[in-house]
Amino acid sequence: MTGRLEGKVAIITGGGGAMGGAQSRRFAAEGAAVCVADVNLDAAQALVKEIEASGGKAIAAQLDVRQADRWAEVVDQTESIFGPVSVLCNNAGANFRVGFEEQTEEQWRTIMDIGLTGAFLGIKAVVPSMRKAGQGVILNMGSLAAIRPGGGSPAYAAQKMGMVGLTRSAAHSYAKDNVRCVIISPGHVDTPFIRGNNPHSPNDWSTSIDNPDNFNRRLSGTPLGRLQTPDDIANAFLFAATDEAAMVTGSMITVDGGAGM
Repeated sequence: MTGRLEGKVAIITGGGGAMGGAQSRRFAAEGAAVCVADVNLDAAQALVKEIEASGGKAIAAQLDVRQADRWAEVVDQTESIFGPVSVLCNNAGANFRVGFEEQTEEQWRTIMDIGLTGAFLGIKAVVPSMRKAGQGVILNMGSLAAIRPGGGSPAYAAQKMGMVGLTRSAAHSYAKDNVRCVIISPGHVDTPFIRGNNPHSPNDWSTSIDNPDNFNRRLSGTPLGRLQTPDDIANAFLFAATDEAAMVTGSMITVDGGAGM
């Protein structure tokens, strides 16, 4: 690796998951000190052990992104060990793949609270630390739903479209502090989020890409001919976090193999 994030301190939410985990590994390999933050502390701790075994610097933190007090504690913990935070990756999300008529108010609130309110609280929590660092980059997880929402899961569509607005608002608000904000929108990424059955993203045979019909439908909608991997998305997050992207803010980077065309 090239040390492109040497001296940076990053908090990565959903850091114990597939895409957040890929970011955590890549950022640490490029020299960043990483706080792997996840609602599942065991998953975060397991990834920290992996990073440390590879010579990287990392700590684990249990974080429910819906809780402002936990955000404050995680930022304080990270600062006390590594110094001011300079990068935030907002990955935490949820989805319930049902249509408008079937989606419940509880599902709506869960998706919006984790995906959108959680990112808002994270931005509020880290900006004072970024001011101490003299710079910062906030990277928000988007989706194809931020480009063409469609009719499935109205809460997920609203959350991802809302992330575009949140990104632009943060970028405008904190440019004076030398803090950038970018949204990265993946296409169809082969992860447990669309393959497994998890409380925050339930799947059954009708929705999982374990079902060949579902897999092939997503694949056929990707002009470059394969689903994305977590590493594909981590590469885009890495670029956006580096000084190579110094004039990129308020923008969307789409990593979808052409699926949004």
